[in-house]
Amino acid sequence: MTRKSADAAATAKAPPPSRRATIRQRRERAAYDRETVHAILDAGFLCHVGFVFQAQPIVIPTNYVRVGEELILHGALGSRMLRALKDGAPLCITVTHLDGLVLARSAFHHSVNYRSVVLFGAAREITGAAAKQAALAALVDHIVPGRSAGARPPNAAELRATRVLAVPIDEASAKLRQGPPVDDEVDIALPFWAGEIPLALAAGPPRPDPKLAPGIALPAHVAAYGRPAGGAARP
Repeated sequence: MTRKSADAAATAKAPPPSRRATIRQRRERAAYDRETVHAILDAGFLCHVGFVFQAQPIVIPTNYVRVGEELILHGALGSRMLRALKDGAPLCITVTHLDGLVLARSAFHHSVNYRSVVLFGAAREITGAAAKQAALAALVDHIVPGRSAGARPPNAAELRATRVLAVPIDEASAKLRQGPPVDDEVDIALPFWAGEIPLALAAGPPRPDPKLAPGIALPAHVAAYGRPAGGAARP
């Protein structure tokens, strides 16, 4: 099955969840099924949150984790983003993975391979020490699997100073492009190289803190860390 037919099949299998979440440009690249959306979200941990604060559009990058059918965001109580979102301000969250550069024979058909999700909605605040602890542990373990057991959990004062929000994954669309360039037939014989340059986020070797106490060994969850990590979709 070609990339185009696979995308079309995914789109037909799951209709758009709403009008504003419907992809209108390059619809053959759209996917609305939960499996695709979850997999793209789970493969990353950095999103961009768009919202309006005092009539000013703002987009802020922040960490996230998917827990079931919600994305978890967190930050300081004084964060203007979290203050606005906790009161129900409309938001738009985007997650993008850049997988490669696509070099065509013509400048017009150059492109990139990517996986992305755009999510519309509104947030709810997570309250209660136990619920906040669980959400923050999920975030830490999503970024570095196993890390929450290898660090001190937030104390009561730190929990009080942290705001945690959950955003439902109700209005989400995925868009993907994979594969070689798509040149016009008339350009195929041109004497120019065409193809793909794969790109990936890679982790380097761990560097210990200069203040690390003597005798503390490198934990297995740090030594084994790599990207992509934990990309398989979770329940």
